[in-house]
Order: sequence, then C-alpha cells, then structure tokens
Amino acid sequence: MSSAEVRQTASTFRRWRQFKDRAATATITGGGVAVLFAILLIFFYLLYEILPLFKSASIEKVGDYSLSSSAAPLFLAMEEQAEVGLRVDNQGLAEFFDVATGDDLQSQQLPLNDASVSSFALESDESRVFALGLSSGEAVIAKHDYRVSYPNNERLITPVLRFPYGEQARQITDGAPLTALALRDADDALMVAGIADGKLLAKRWTKEEDFLTEEVTLVEERVELPALNMLATSLLIGPNQHWLYVFSDSGEYNLIDLRKLIIADKGHLFERGNLSEVRFLLGGISLLVAGDDGELSQWFVTRSDESNSGYRLQKIRGFERSAQKGVAAIVAEHRRKGFLTVGENGDLDIFHSTAHRRLLDKQLEISQITAMAISPRANRLLIESDSGQLYNYLLHNEHPELSWAALWEKVWYESYPEPDYVWQSSSASNDFEPKYSFAPLAFGTLKAAFYAMLIAAPLAICGAIYTAYFMAPALRRKVKPVIELMEALPTVILGFLAGLWLAPFIEKNMPGVFAILLMMPIGILAFAWLWSKLPNDFRKNVPDGWHPVLLVPVIILLVIVCVQMSAPMERAFFDGDMRRWLTNDIGISFDQRNALVVGIAMGFAVIPTIFSIAEDAIFSVPKHLSYGSLALGATPWQSMVGVVLPTASPGIFSGLMIGMGRAVGETMIVLMATGNTPIMDANIFEGMRTLAANIAVEIGETEVDSTHFRVLFLAAFVLFMFTFVVNTFAEIVRQRLRMRYGNL
Repeated sequence: MSSAEVRQTASTFRRWRQFKDRAATATITGGGVAVLFAILLIFFYLLYEILPLFKSASIEKVGDYSLSSSAAPLFLAMEEQAEVGLRVDNQGLAEFFDVATGDDLQSQQLPLNDASVSSFALESDESRVFALGLSSGEAVIAKHDYRVSYPNNERLITPVLRFPYGEQARQITDGAPLTALALRDADDALMVAGIADGKLLAKRWTKEEDFLTEEVTLVEERVELPALNMLATSLLIGPNQHWLYVFSDSGEYNLIDLRKLIIADKGHLFERGNLSEVRFLLGGISLLVAGDDGELSQWFVTRSDESNSGYRLQKIRGFERSAQKGVAAIVAEHRRKGFLTVGENGDLDIFHSTAHRRLLDKQLEISQITAMAISPRANRLLIESDSGQLYNYLLHNEHPELSWAALWEKVWYESYPEPDYVWQSSSASNDFEPKYSFAPLAFGTLKAAFYAMLIAAPLAICGAIYTAYFMAPALRRKVKPVIELMEALPTVILGFLAGLWLAPFIEKNMPGVFAILLMMPIGILAFAWLWSKLPNDFRKNVPDGWHPVLLVPVIILLVIVCVQMSAPMERAFFDGDMRRWLTNDIGISFDQRNALVVGIAMGFAVIPTIFSIAEDAIFSVPKHLSYGSLALGATPWQSMVGVVLPTASPGIFSGLMIGMGRAVGETMIVLMATGNTPIMDANIFEGMRTLAANIAVEIGETEVDSTHFRVLFLAAFVLFMFTFVVNTFAEIVRQRLRMRYGNL
C-alpha cells in the first residue's frame, strides 16, 4: 500500500472516529437533557395539580331584586341547583322565588291558627325541616322540598312545602308564647324544646311505624328538664337528641344531657361581651359562637375528668374576623366544615373550621343585613338587607380544607379528646370532617426507610468491602452477579412473601428471630476464633478469599437451632406467649405486619442497590494505592480502613443515598407487609403508612379534581421534594469527599 493510500485510510479513520465521538457526545447530552426535562415536567405538572388547593375564595355580585313580601325575614334557603329560593317571614308566609331574577314562583301561608310567630328553629340544612314557634305556645313543623322533572328534555324544579307531621300545630306550652325554639328530628323520635316565660321545657314524640301501612304514629311524652340558674334566650338540640345547649344573651350557657336529664356543664362563652349569634356547623357536633364585640369561636363537647358528668363544652379554636364588630348572620356550608359570617355593615368573611383558615374577607356594599343563605353546593350566596333588597352573589371556593396547620400541625378534630395528627380522607357520613395530616404519613415513610436501612446498610457495605477487597476473584465473579440479580426481583413478590409468610413466621417464632439477631454475630465470631486455633496445615487447605463458603453451613445451622429453640424459650421466659408478654407486661402493642417485617423485606430489596454501587467504588480504587500501603508495612485491614475506604467513600455514600431513596419511595412492600395504618408510633412492632403507599391505596378511589385527589398529588410533591433535597445534600457531601480524598 502506498503512503498516499495509508494517509487516506488514516484520514478516513480519524473522520469516522470524530463522527462517532460527536454522535456519542450528542446522544449522551441529549439523553441527559431529556431526563432533566422529564423531571421538570413532573415538577410543573405536580405544581399545576396542587396550586388550586391554596387559592383563596372569591365572590362576584350577579344581581339584586326585591320580593313581594315586605315582612321581616326569618329564614332564607336555596335548593340543590341554586335556581329556586325560599323565604319565610315573620308573618308565616313561605315564598318560593327564582334565584336569578327574583320572580315569584309560589307562595303559601303556614297555618298559624290566629296566632303570631314568636320564634323560629331549623332542624338542619340537610333535612330542610323547620318549625315556627307561635304566641299560643304551639309549634308548626314544615319542610321545603323540590321535585325535579324533565318535560321536553328541560329541567323543571317544582317547589313544595310539606308538613311531615301534619298541618296541625303541636302544643308545646300551656299557652305562653314560645320566645325561643329548638327542633331535632331523628329516626326514632321527634323532639322540640322551647322557652316560654323564661322557663325551659321540651316534648318528645316517639315514632311508631305500622309495618303493614308504613304509617308513622307519634306518641307524645313530656321531658322533665332540670331547672336552670340563668335567663335562657336561645337553645339548640344536638344530633341523636343527646345534648341540649341553652344560652343567655350575656353568653352564659348550660349543657344538658337529655339521656340523664342533668346539667352536664355550665359556664360562659366569653370573658366579656354578649352573645350575638350561635348555630351548628355541619353535622351538629360543633357550635359556631359570635359575640357582639366581633369574637368568633368554635366549641364542641369533649370528655373531661374535671367535670362531674364526664363531659364539658370546650372552646376549640377562635377565628379572626376582618372587622371586630357584631355579627349579623352566620351560615354553615351544607357539605363541608366551612362557614360564612357577615357583619351588620356588610363585612363578609369565609372560613374553614378544620383548616383554621380565613379564605376571604370582603366589604360588601350592604348595610343592616337581616338574613343570609348559601346554596348546598356552596357556589351561590343570598343576602337580604333591612330594606327588603336581596343581593345575589356567585361564590368560588373549591378547596378550603387545606392549610399549613391542617397538613403538619396537631388539629383538634370533632369528637376527639385532644388535638392529634390524623389522616382519614373519607367516610360514609356526609358530615364527615376530612383529616389530611401529612405528619403520620411522613413519619411512616421515614420509619420504614430507617428500619430498612438499619438492616440493609451494614450488610450491604460490609459485603461490598469483603467482596471487592478480600474475596477471591473466582468467587467474586459468582457472588456479585447473584446479589445484583436480586435487584431484578419484583418488589410485589417480596411484599407478598413478607405479608403472607414472613409476618406470621416472625409472630410465631419471635424469640427465635431475636435469638438469630443476637446469636448470628456471636456464632460467626466464635467460628472465626475456632478456625484461628486450627493447625496451619489444615487452614492452608482453604485458599485465601474462599473463607465465606465455610460460613454458609454455620449460618444455616444457627438459624435452624434458633428457630427450633423458639418455643422452649417462649415457654421458659415469656409464659408461653411473647406477644401477650409484650402487650400486658411491657405495654408495647404488637401488630403482626409491623416495622420489623418491613425492615427485613425492604432491606433485602435495598441491599443489591447499595452493594453493587459500593462494591464497584471499592473495587475501582487504584491498586497502586493499596500496594503502596502494604509495601509500607500496613496490614490488609489497615490498608482497607486507611486508604481504600476513604478513596471509595464518595461512591459508598452515593450507594447509601440511592438505597435510601429507594426505601423512601418503596410502595408495594410497605403496602403488603404492614397494617397500612397512618399512626405516629416509633414502636418496631407497629405498622405504618408511607406517602407512596397512601397514594397507591387511595388514588383509585378519588374523584378527579376533588380536594382529596389534589391532596394526593401534594403528597407526591412532598415525596418528590424530599427526594430532591436528600439527593442534593448527598451530592454536596459526595463532592466534598471526592475533593478531600481524590488526591490520595
């Protein structure tokens, strides 16, 4: 071949090599950019889903009008679609009207029997049952209802005023006017309480149903209430007819137990000031109380050892209004624990009780407000002024349940004895109070990762050290692929085995399991000591680096002996039942699927990741470093500790962090090997629920774009940010380790 041909061939080869180098560079760079772009897309998509959770409420006026009645209003309400409204005035006239235009749809006079209306009571917004107290001491009970039909494929809502217990008024007093009234309708009884001439009295009608005709008959019985030591002016009856709340204008209260007919608690709602407004929050458990000086608070009944009855009316939280003036009206949302207040001068505030969050404060151009109503879907608001003008507003308040306090701080939920961290996102009850605390989920995530790393990190790193530095090359070529092959094992299989085999095995052989953890290192050290006492000629039969093979039968024998001795040890030390001993004698609760099971199962899932990265890092340390150390007189172990490990420390640390990241994000093992209960308990014998497992469990049950749906995306965002922060910290530490030990 001529020199020209050689130069031509070399030039072609160089161009081809340069092309491959550029192609490889472009491919790798493009892949890296694509990965970063994908991560950014995930980040921004999560933000897109969760930002509406923290959006404040807004209100928009859409019209105003006057109705035909000029009498003062007692009650305003709207039906489900917020198309038909109801107004009941103090003359007993019930007027149905078009919410959009104010046009009169239907009017009906309630039967007052020549008496005047002296009081009003609403059973609940959900039941739509209300009662009018009359000057004759009678009460008229009615219900507003709505029939929906579709003539010519167009929705038609027909309002109906019904009398579920007959049009005949029911006598409550001996003729004295009812100045205050309370009503509660239950499946088994109807109860009405009232105040007349300053006296408190009540009647209950037990419901008896004819099984043939399904006709309900009311059997009257008088309720003997205890005497009060205050001048009562208003009252409420709680759900299930358990509690009767009695209030005075000065803010004094009596809590009456209707089952025992005793005063369970009494006190004052305010340190100063008088009572302006009181009503139930959704569900009838909590009271919303407003004072004439603008003070606003939430109260409900809790158990108390300080009270003789065992119960007390407890102030739970206070709310700060935009204007510290008297409250003209409070309305509670029909399906959420939110409520609205409006002052006499039109200062409107929207709150959510559980989130302890004010979502809106706005000054409305309305003065002297006399009535207010919110639609069942909380998307429309009606406000009436003393001039008889009705103002129609659109509300936008999609996700009021979230706040920093609701997510991360202790919250005092209804019917709970004290504030607590709770995750309970759904219930069969319509008046359920969602509990979206991330604290138990984050705690469970860290707990699972901690126990997994506690088992995986020592085994993986020690195994990597021996495999890379001490093990015979021929044995290493067999051991390393086998351990790395474990990484391909689906975690659902590990979770399945952990939940159905490992958890019952540990429960049945608990003394043996702990004996294994104790005896394994002792047994291995004892075998090593015995091996060192054997003659050199015998020990030389085993080549250097093959000694781990000798430990396999030792480990198997130790496991078999400990398991076989489990039952005798349990009978000898724990009276035949270690689980009962833990619970009764030590006070440690035990759940079969617990953190110990998760730690072992997740440890086996994480070990291959840590082992592989750490082993590669140790094996990649230049041999001349260890040879130089040995040449200077250091032992192999001293060379390992003083030279090899510091040099490989960035890689070892990276392996630990990647393993921890996998443990934090693990889903199926935690899902299948624990009780999946969101509790905050460091007990190794209790289960947990992690953020990842919670998302997997509940994402299929949620309504798209609901608060629950977006909260699960927020949990994913928290997990994403946690992983990002940990990885960033790990990279900083790794770079510093590399800078420190890179010059060895």
